Amino acid sequence: MSSKNNNLDIPENAKISHEIVKLLDEKDPLATQAGKFKLPKDLIYLDGNSLGAMPKAVPSYVEDALLDGWSTQLIRSWNNKGWHNLPFTLADRLAPIMGAKKGEVLLVDSTSLNLFKTLVAALKMRADRVNIVSDKTNFPSDIHIVQGVLDNFFPDKKLKLSGSSDEETISLIDRKTAVVTLTHVDYKTGKIRDMQKITKAAHDNGALIIWDLSHSVGAIPIDLNHCKVDFAVGCSYKYLNGGHGAPAYLFVAQRHLEESQNTLTGWMGHASPFGFDINYEPSKTIEKFRCGTPAILSYLALEKSLDIFETIDFGQLRKKSQNLTQLFMQLIEENCSDYGIKIITPRDPEMRGSQVSVTNENSWEIMQALIEHNVVGDFRAPNIMRFGFTPLYTSYENVWNAVKILQKILDTGIWKEEKYAVRKLVT
Repeated sequence: MSSKNNNLDIPENAKISHEIVKLLDEKDPLATQAGKFKLPKDLIYLDGNSLGAMPKAVPSYVEDALLDGWSTQLIRSWNNKGWHNLPFTLADRLAPIMGAKKGEVLLVDSTSLNLFKTLVAALKMRADRVNIVSDKTNFPSDIHIVQGVLDNFFPDKKLKLSGSSDEETISLIDRKTAVVTLTHVDYKTGKIRDMQKITKAAHDNGALIIWDLSHSVGAIPIDLNHCKVDFAVGCSYKYLNGGHGAPAYLFVAQRHLEESQNTLTGWMGHASPFGFDINYEPSKTIEKFRCGTPAILSYLALEKSLDIFETIDFGQLRKKSQNLTQLFMQLIEENCSDYGIKIITPRDPEMRGSQVSVTNENSWEIMQALIEHNVVGDFRAPNIMRFGFTPLYTSYENVWNAVKILQKILDTGIWKEEKYAVRKLVT
């Protein structure tokens, strides 16, 4: 076993027995957390990297918001329930999870909108520079936002795309670089980028950096201020369990709050939004990056998830994540390698997020068969099956059973049935 794996409870390359798996669950310090989430009985949910499970406290909390808040207190709820302030009060609770300070994080809009806002702000702060650096494996929506910003507002600037390695990205950063924008954990492979190293390379060349943390926050420890990150964005419906359409977040380092400006100058970003001044004067705090009225019901589920996260030891969370992914990879290799299943997630536990991705020429069909047999992962074109391991509600027994079901699907060839070839809108 390599020194990097010494912290894990899964012996590398050892034959894994069911007894070992049961023992891991018995010793798991996070085992009781699963009881705080609502999941269908007998479902093995390995898609928390795409949509997190619902905390059990959500329905009653939302019901109270509807019955006592909306239907009873009506407009008074903005003040009486503190709803108007949720974009920054909840953000202040989220901030420690990403290594940020109070007043540096805001919960608003979508990841794409927040990337637009922070990218335009950063470009204006480096107006004399011409290049934006990203990579070809970045989440396509992030690249689409960059392309739209350049096409519509900064036609004199250029996008330069590197390969997927840290070294290739750093090689493109020079004194002409205005902004570097990258995703911290690769959405396809689960590979972690070296945040500190790349951020330093950007700063050494006078550039600013924006990190997308959508596949990171809630799954792995992050320390934005330790790494001296300038801006960050991300969603809260994956590992943060905020539910469909939960508000995204943005981070602006305190040192940039005064200089950075929000191009989307909606009334909620005004210094005095209820003064109704016809002339726009931005807030002097992180609230300058607000725009329109927040969709309050979407904040409430996230609030109940934060109640859980505030009780968690992130060292334990990360260790379990690495154990779960290690167990899955070893079981896949022991039981499924004869069927052309290839793991593309880094084997080094320090270099992978909380997911394992595998490829096969029939990935779509195999994943649909898995889903019908109560193992839920997802598919990413052209041939990737993704399995997300959320340590708060995924057990080691879940992993064991998921691989056994996959093995049966491969052994019997059930995936070849015509119904599994039908493509769906959301993958």
